[in-house]
Amino acid sequence: MATFLYKLGRLAFRRRWLMVLLWVGVLCGAGFAASAAPAPPADTFSMPGTESQKAFDLLERKFPDARADGASARVVVRASEGTKISDPAQKAHVAALVAELRKSPQVASVSDPFTTKAVSEDGSTAYAIATYKVPATEVGDKAHDALDDALAQARDAGLTAEAGGDAVKIDAAMSGTGEKIGILVSALVLLLTFGSVIAAGMPLLTALIGVGIGISAISALGATLGLSGTTSTLAMMLGLAVGIDYALFIVSRYRAELTEGRERADAAGRAVGTAGSAVVFAGLTVIVALAGLAVVNIPMLTKMGLAAAGTVAIAVLVALTFVPALLGFAPVKVLRRRDRHRYSGRPLSARRQRKADKHAVKDARRKPNLGSRWAGYVLRHPVAVLLLAVLGLGAVAVPAASLELGLPGEGTMAPDTTQRKAYDLLSESFGAGFNGPLTITVEGPDAKAAADTVGKRLAGQDGVATVTPATPNEAGDTAILNVVPTTGPTDAATEDLVRQLRSLADGFRADTGAEVLVTGQTAMFIDFSETLDDALLPYLALVVGLAFLLLMVVFRSVLVPLKAALGFLLSVTAALGAVVAVFQWGWLADVFGVDQPSPIMSTMPIFMIGVVFGLAMDYEVFLVTRMREAYVHGARPAEAVVTGFRYGGRVVAAAAAIMISVFSGFIVEDNDFVKMIGFGLAAAVLFDAFLVRMTIVPALFALLGKSAWWLPRWLDRLLPNLDVEGAKLSGTAPPGQVAPPRRAPELVD
Repeated sequence: MATFLYKLGRLAFRRRWLMVLLWVGVLCGAGFAASAAPAPPADTFSMPGTESQKAFDLLERKFPDARADGASARVVVRASEGTKISDPAQKAHVAALVAELRKSPQVASVSDPFTTKAVSEDGSTAYAIATYKVPATEVGDKAHDALDDALAQARDAGLTAEAGGDAVKIDAAMSGTGEKIGILVSALVLLLTFGSVIAAGMPLLTALIGVGIGISAISALGATLGLSGTTSTLAMMLGLAVGIDYALFIVSRYRAELTEGRERADAAGRAVGTAGSAVVFAGLTVIVALAGLAVVNIPMLTKMGLAAAGTVAIAVLVALTFVPALLGFAPVKVLRRRDRHRYSGRPLSARRQRKADKHAVKDARRKPNLGSRWAGYVLRHPVAVLLLAVLGLGAVAVPAASLELGLPGEGTMAPDTTQRKAYDLLSESFGAGFNGPLTITVEGPDAKAAADTVGKRLAGQDGVATVTPATPNEAGDTAILNVVPTTGPTDAATEDLVRQLRSLADGFRADTGAEVLVTGQTAMFIDFSETLDDALLPYLALVVGLAFLLLMVVFRSVLVPLKAALGFLLSVTAALGAVVAVFQWGWLADVFGVDQPSPIMSTMPIFMIGVVFGLAMDYEVFLVTRMREAYVHGARPAEAVVTGFRYGGRVVAAAAAIMISVFSGFIVEDNDFVKMIGFGLAAAVLFDAFLVRMTIVPALFALLGKSAWWLPRWLDRLLPNLDVEGAKLSGTAPPGQVAPPRRAPELVD
């Protein structure tokens, strides 16, 4: 592999114009396709194979006219203190509100709370349902403004008026601020790392091109493959992060090869052949982790994972071809200004010559860099460093034991939002379970009679507040009824009630001959949690197993991949602990802009496992590949660790800082899921890069010694030798392997 990538890097360096034009053409083509493509579909959520989804599909078939395509708003009004909503004056204000809503754009109908008897028992509160002609994603600004104006007029009249539902505007769209902050911080880190504006700009440019192509491709294929607008969120996060990191490693290796006296095209080829090999395998681990989300069997997660995996694949290709092409345009200017004179061939003035000589003396006397010194310290105190790092991560991971999972809803929104206020008003006046009713579907020959029997049985169950009369379809073979629990949607008692009602289904079938299904918000959450729980172990086995094989091929070792996987478990558990502490417990909530502490989104654990595993293996590959390279070329195990940190420590630290800044930028977004994902990934990279890969890993190498690189002979013969460390490119290549000639640096004319 190293030889092939070496040739690819040299080709891109020498045919720089062709390579740049090729990628610019791909970007323009993808952009044109995205602009010409139909609008992406609205977000849909489905869980194939679950009882909730089966019930939803049944309702769609049997009640086509009642399908909830149109958005709705539930407008809740409460009379002023000391009065009732049915008083003539208050009733007139409610009538005026209903009339105003009916005049709103895109509204199909508005129910009258006094006609539908949507009034609380104490007479203080009522609600009206406004149904829209279009889905929630198509409700326009004029319709949103009209709803806000109607609520404002009702408040001016003395009513308490709030609204919930998917027709109510949510200010949680991606503002783009996160990307801007991440790019700005990344630029500063790159500038400090390279000391060259051009070298700092190359990773940023390549990342933007890769993300531009990936996001444009997602938009172009959105209508065809059912990719919603939110599918690109993860792709943008990872595309920016890994795009910058992959280019950073190749540019850094090119600078190292150039300063060692390589000819420029040869330096570019060797950079792609060595660092590029690490990029390929690091990218493969990320792609495997993201594509593996398909085993969860939740289409939304599958689409997000595959879209992000495709963007990472583009980032790998851009790094291997576009980066060496850019190096061809500025082969010397990627170096620090004080180092460029060695390769420019231009005569220096006396003052600049004295300055250059002074820097040369300093370089000769310079102590080992920080990476080397840190590696040396860890090698001298491996046990103490290992214990401190493991105990520190363990302490941060403690809150993960209190992890509570939930789905986002109006009950978890910030207290000052109108949706949350409407939710609380309904809970206070109509009961805690009113915001999470259960839908019971009854399918059979005489569905109405069967549903009436089921309703009577359900009304006598503990935990059931009310049961609505059964509503049959036109064919009479299916009926629905709603059950309002006595407890809230997220209460454990409501979950127990769902399981209890489902356990009665067989008895209902025997008595009535009808099939009974339970669905609704709480039922959907239960099915969702069970789906994730059932998929977790297969997903871990698939992702960790494939990545273990990849790393075993890369490092020719059994123990190195094993400790890489164990380190990942530490970092991801600590990251989940940090997420629980901030978003569930509310620690430092004001600092991170958390309006309302609430249960962690159900998708978060498996989502973080997939993404963090891929990113964790990135740093393992980048750092340990350099150690492996030194070890293969004759260094002792301890020397190999120091060499890996001398050349890779600073770059890995810079790459981690960049990835942390990219993910942290998304914390400022209003979307709760994006904010939580950004925080969790930033924390995971911080823990994994600095505590696991740069602390625990060298400590384990110190304790294991040569055993770290142990591989059974029979397994060594079975595994393909891909030459990831670039032995064939070295002047000390084994017999029969030809190394590229090493020549003096070129001079600029």
